[in-house]
Amino acid sequence: MKRQIIDTIERYSTIIIHRHVRPDPDAFGSQVGLKKLIEANYPDKKVYATGSDDGQLAFLAKQDVIPDELYDGALVIVTDTANTERVDGQVYKKGSFIVKIDHHPNVDPYGDVLWVDTDASSCSEMIFGLYAEGNAYKGWTLPDESARLLFAGIVGDTGRFMYPSATGKTFEVASELIKYNFDRQQIFAGMYEVERNLLHLQGYVYQNFTIDENGAAYIKLTQEILEQFNVKAEETSSLVSSLGDVKGIRAWLIFVEESDQIRVRLRSKGVVINELAAEYAGGGHPLAAGASVKSWEEADEVIEKVQQLCARN
Repeated sequence: MKRQIIDTIERYSTIIIHRHVRPDPDAFGSQVGLKKLIEANYPDKKVYATGSDDGQLAFLAKQDVIPDELYDGALVIVTDTANTERVDGQVYKKGSFIVKIDHHPNVDPYGDVLWVDTDASSCSEMIFGLYAEGNAYKGWTLPDESARLLFAGIVGDTGRFMYPSATGKTFEVASELIKYNFDRQQIFAGMYEVERNLLHLQGYVYQNFTIDENGAAYIKLTQEILEQFNVKAEETSSLVSSLGDVKGIRAWLIFVEESDQIRVRLRSKGVVINELAAEYAGGGHPLAAGASVKSWEEADEVIEKVQQLCARN
């Protein structure tokens, strides 16, 4: 599969790379890291990484702004995005050929070529694997900037290597990446700036979540609460792990109110919750998923269904 993707990259002179909305470090790391990798090995190609910018992650990378006409005859690669609804920039469909590279369960098998590896800690880890294959197959080199971005993506998606998703392979990849010339402290410092206000909000979550007798827990973060802690809705993704170590919790939901919807982050210690997420325009891993609802009444429906799942299992 990796060689098929490499051959596909070689066939196109224009390559446009997308990722999911509300980007996290792995979304930026895999997307822009892949851009830098292709540019370094094919300097004659035009390569773009596009989507909405995120001010909090500006220390990682900026996004390209391109006209729709560039998609005519272009290769589109979408990284770290399980389903089409979450692709940032639906114009991606205008590309001539679409490649999906992702580490989430393949609930939405879009694209002409799909490389999905649910054992990978992150999509950034997969992009390093693509580089390694390209090195053996075509003599690819990895530029420092690509190494920096891939390392940041892995750090972000593994919770600084503390999550179970960080495998032996993940540490092997990280040990290779730190051989390149980039400032690891700048990455950790940038992430700390994002996390500082989140720490205070995390304390609020610990103190105010609700749990039932079967271990189903939830908390609702309204726009008023977010403003109180000076946290943007898109910055709350890391909070979802907050309740994982609380005794008695088996599955939990964090609702985050945005301007046009309520984001739902679901986690579990055993109860399968990604099928429920799919009912609400979402998806993800069996024990880690995301969804969205339009009202607090609909949010209560999701809570009730998670409570029922915990009661049955």
